[in-house]
Amino acid sequence: MNISKNIKKKIFSKEAIISLLVVFSVFVLDRFTKVAIINHQLNNQSIFVNEYLNFELIWNTGIGFGLFSQNANIYYHLISLLIFSVIIFLVYLTSKASFLEKILFSLVLGGAVGNFYDRLIYFAVPDFIDFHINNFHWFTFNIAD
Repeated sequence: MNISKNIKKKIFSKEAIISLLVVFSVFVLDRFTKVAIINHQLNNQSIFVNEYLNFELIWNTGIGFGLFSQNANIYYHLISLLIFSVIIFLVYLTSKASFLEKILFSLVLGGAVGNFYDRLIYFAVPDFIDFHINNFHWFTFNIAD
């Protein structure tokens, strides 16, 4: 009986609810920006911001910054399984963390859930922030990376 009360107390605590709101907010922001850039790029070219920054859609089948991008299905599914495991681990870390750490983990968790959603729906993550100097492209990423 006491264990049940402790679990309910932790699940419905103010910190847990704030953490869930942060995860949800980041996920919604992630979805909104990706859908907006996908819809824009269907009919238009990249968005020029300045000589260092453009918004240009690139489909990433690997992990962060295109690492391990492969066409082979087995690699893709193994990477997806690894990402799912990291999400579960982040949920665990968030549950054990102090309030500030909960917020920080929740920011990462919201982005990770957004990217995992993309992997399930699109079989790739849409990256669109292209940072470059001259013709050297440092990296392309999305808000959740």
